[in-house]
Amino acid sequence: MNLSDDLKWRGLIKDKTFSDDKWLDEPRTFYHGVDASADSMTIGNLAAMLTARRLLEAGWTAVLLAGGATSLIGDPKETKERELQPREEIEKNVAAVKEQINQLFAGQQFTLVDNYDWFKDVGYLDFLRDVGKNFAISELMQREFITERLRSGISYAEFSYSLIQGYDYWQLYKNHQTVLQIGGSDQWGNMLSGVALIRKKEAQEVHALSMPLVVDKSTGRKFGKSEAGAIWLDASKTTVFQFYQFWINASDEDVEDYLKVFTLLTKEEIEQIMREQQSSPAERIGQKRLADEITDIVHGKDQADKARNAANVVQGRTLIGDVSEEITSVLREEIPSIKIQPGSPVTEVLMESGLAVSKTDARRLTQDKAVYVNGQQFGKDHLDAADFKNGRLMLRRGKAYKDSALVELA
Repeated sequence: MNLSDDLKWRGLIKDKTFSDDKWLDEPRTFYHGVDASADSMTIGNLAAMLTARRLLEAGWTAVLLAGGATSLIGDPKETKERELQPREEIEKNVAAVKEQINQLFAGQQFTLVDNYDWFKDVGYLDFLRDVGKNFAISELMQREFITERLRSGISYAEFSYSLIQGYDYWQLYKNHQTVLQIGGSDQWGNMLSGVALIRKKEAQEVHALSMPLVVDKSTGRKFGKSEAGAIWLDASKTTVFQFYQFWINASDEDVEDYLKVFTLLTKEEIEQIMREQQSSPAERIGQKRLADEITDIVHGKDQADKARNAANVVQGRTLIGDVSEEITSVLREEIPSIKIQPGSPVTEVLMESGLAVSKTDARRLTQDKAVYVNGQQFGKDHLDAADFKNGRLMLRRGKAYKDSALVELA
């Protein structure tokens, strides 16, 4: 399948400056940039990064930009003015983002740049003459993101952000022959500034392509670090296990879209997975493959394997007594974990592990036969040594696997 058809099938084309999608099928040079307003990207950034991977693997030359300069100002897509960060903090953020880009594009050839490298020597008067003179205020006022921010207030600095991004495109056009910028649809207005500036300065037509923002259909929320509960690519912010579990818990409604956007699987592979998913929905085949593929891309195969093995224990597909100490250590960090003496009353263990909030709650769970040990309904009053294998067991309240705890013999 050619690139244009593949992007359309995956739902990755929203706005574009070219009329014929087949323009994408002749490889040239493109760029995609990400601001370093935090020391990690999120899965919202990941969608665009993987689109960049698709272009690169289709033969395009890739220039990837970490925005050390633009991060000092802040993109005015938020509902309120961003708090300015010190240059030293932005430098750390840029270094972290570059490391993540290198992981996502491991084994690929690409150019990695930082727009601070060219902006640090640009004088204010020169910028106004070279760039500002080419934009009418009325033109910028028509951009949707500017209109939205005018209601809550916008500083001159953030109002000027679009011109800064336009200057980036101009620099990359001159120095890298970049003729396409890609990004999320919330960047569309900024991307147009670069297209317009190059037309005015160089009398050349370059293009922009935006993709829809990924939205959780069950909540209507977009993926991104401005949203509560953001899923980060940095394992110190979102552990590999939590990252893996996020994808495992994707709704049936979302899983096909996520496979198209967040994996590098082919159309044929995804269609086969969805046929298997539809024939055995309870097996959640799509979610498992999604979690495997994307965790491998972001964190590497070894970490993905550990997360999958730990998830299998929590989901009851693997017994805790049969896994390695390494996987047990992962679970100790991710779910409630306690040590007890043999013969401990189940009600006390339920309370100590946090699976019951009181003695009354614990007694109700035992009376209702809502206590499970290693996935099996448990009817005894005490946990004896014989209930453990290799000194470990999984205790659960009710049928929801998320309500589980690791119990070990002291």
